[in-house]
Amino acid sequence: MQWDQEQVKSKLAELELEHRDLDDVINKLITDGDFDQIKVGRLKKRKLALKDQITTLRGRLIPDIIA
Repeated sequence: MQWDQEQVKSKLAELELEHRDLDDVINKLITDGDFDQIKVGRLKKRKLALKDQITTLRGRLIPDIIA
């Protein structure tokens, strides 16, 4: 599926928000002390996957430069 620039920007904003929210949740769980290591690990894995998607979408917004 080919997205236009506005769709890419919208999806990028959505993923960035989710990434920040996950960061807040992870930090809260860790600072509260008694936390589930497996749950935190899954959240970190999801956060990393979001970062990869964000990087891919940002790459779509940057025009190809012919050297």
